[in-house]
Amino acid sequence: MHHPPVWLIIPFICLLLMISTGPLFYHQFWARHYARIAIGLGAFVAVFYGFMMENGGQVLMHTLQEYLSFIALLSSLFVVSGGIFIKIQRQATPVVNGIILFSGAVLSNLIGTTGASMLLIRPFLRMNKGRIKAFHVVFFIFIVSNTGGALTPVGDPPLFLGFLKGVPFFWVISRVWIPWMVTNILLTGIFMFMDAKSGKNEPASTSGSGGVSIAGAQNFFYLFIIIGSIFLDPAIIDGFPSLQNLFGFPFGIREIVMVGVAVAAYLTSDKDALKGNEFNFEPIKEVAFLFIGIFATMIPALELIGNYAANHAAELSVTKFYWMTGFLSSILDNAPTYLNFLAGAAGKFGIDIASPEQIRNFSGGIVSPVSGDVASDVYLTAISLASVFFGAMTYIGNAPNFMVRNIAAQAEVEVPDFLEYVYKYSLPVLMPVFLVLWFLLFNF
Repeated sequence: MHHPPVWLIIPFICLLLMISTGPLFYHQFWARHYARIAIGLGAFVAVFYGFMMENGGQVLMHTLQEYLSFIALLSSLFVVSGGIFIKIQRQATPVVNGIILFSGAVLSNLIGTTGASMLLIRPFLRMNKGRIKAFHVVFFIFIVSNTGGALTPVGDPPLFLGFLKGVPFFWVISRVWIPWMVTNILLTGIFMFMDAKSGKNEPASTSGSGGVSIAGAQNFFYLFIIIGSIFLDPAIIDGFPSLQNLFGFPFGIREIVMVGVAVAAYLTSDKDALKGNEFNFEPIKEVAFLFIGIFATMIPALELIGNYAANHAAELSVTKFYWMTGFLSSILDNAPTYLNFLAGAAGKFGIDIASPEQIRNFSGGIVSPVSGDVASDVYLTAISLASVFFGAMTYIGNAPNFMVRNIAAQAEVEVPDFLEYVYKYSLPVLMPVFLVLWFLLFNF
């Protein structure tokens, strides 16, 4: 059997449905058993692949490697940022909030959307204490956790995977800085309007009018080590040792460094900073369990999508690549979705995705031998924007979304459930913006 049966995506659909309905309709059952459910559904798919699929063991090992890289990065950033206590001594106003969100969008390109989200969400919540509404958390997720990180490969995992495949480091910022600027300014403006409207009848904040104080600043050193370790990869550094190839480990030196930094940071973090942030491991624990289920159950879905994209690339327009990449990045992990559609688009132009040199030519812009109308760099722009931006459409579109939601919920802030997030915020706010981007950039 070369491709998985279609029915094997049922566990993935079940997990998505339970993530969206569990906290709303059967909260106590879900809170008690979500880890067992996620692992159980994932194990079902893993067992099927291990015993029934050709090369199923290799697929499972590759998925395990991706998951361990994913959770090592998130966990290390979560622990390190938890030891940095930032207090913004300013009155919470729409303008100040807007500046923080837009600054977070810029910062996310330097330390990743996960790093920026974990660093800023707690001070953002504290500064707005007494006046915060659900939309404050939602727009934080929109801007800092997603759309902000579209300018560099460090910003969001899909772009980093593209960099590993051969897309030049500064290609992204050279091609998407205008839509990035327009999108983030527009979202910030919408937020400030809603914040001003919401705050008309609210008492004035007493946060003060001073500057910014930081406790645990030594953890910034750990943060830079984590960001630097991202590049410890044989695909970037020629001759760099690969523990996977040498010993068959499902992790590399990069992941060892990240875990080591997380342990060191937790043991040496400023205790007052940890206490001030009310630090605990519950948010990362929930992400770890849910995403191990998501990574496992989405294997057949990604394989079927990748096969479809490869076989139908000639008939897929740039519009279809944009919307298909976007939609699937909303409900699947956006990094493998990006890779699947990058492979499909590369095939449309006769490019081998395994060749960094050919991918560099692809990113530079070549004409398709099939369609001959739209250059390859336009397809890459569509895939890059859609995979990053559409990750904001749901809580599972990008890992920081879940973590921000859980931190806000622990702080007893009102947060929308899965379905409310989609129909009340992402569809009416984000979808018109993404439609405008499509019309201006890809509607030929």
